[in-house]
Amino acid sequence: MVRKASMEDLAKIIDIIKDTVAEMKTYGNTQWDENYPQARDFARDIEKGDLYVDERDGEVAGFICVNQVEPAEYSGLNWSSKAQAMVVHRMAVNPKFRRQGVAVGMMSFADELALSRAVRYMKTDTYSVNPKMNALFVKCGYRFVGEMSFLGKEKPFNVYEKML
Repeated sequence: MVRKASMEDLAKIIDIIKDTVAEMKTYGNTQWDENYPQARDFARDIEKGDLYVDERDGEVAGFICVNQVEPAEYSGLNWSSKAQAMVVHRMAVNPKFRRQGVAVGMMSFADELALSRAVRYMKTDTYSVNPKMNALFVKCGYRFVGEMSFLGKEKPFNVYEKML
């Protein structure tokens, strides 16, 4: 069940981040590291009501941040619409719950959330060397828009959009 995250979820979210960062390092993905994201990023998401968790059997199976905040770097890209969009930000799945449809479920939740707010346009991005997220976005019907420099990383980020 996907629900709004609470401060009580923060320690579990940070554990998932630690596991995810360790895994990313094994395939050369430095999108996340010890500096980003941190507990304060998720605490801010929770305070704003933008962070959601997929809870299964009393455990946090995954989390996703969805809001209408677009990074400034999005402004120079060739988007297919100028409509207001919902943006998918920080997302990860607990390793114990991988290959159980958690990520696809959270992306579907993001779509439903947007539609419930009368928004029919989605945007997101991920590091170009993050094969799992790039594949997830394509699987969920997102279209590749282009690349941008972001977070001071050496490789570009891939940017995606989806019309609902």
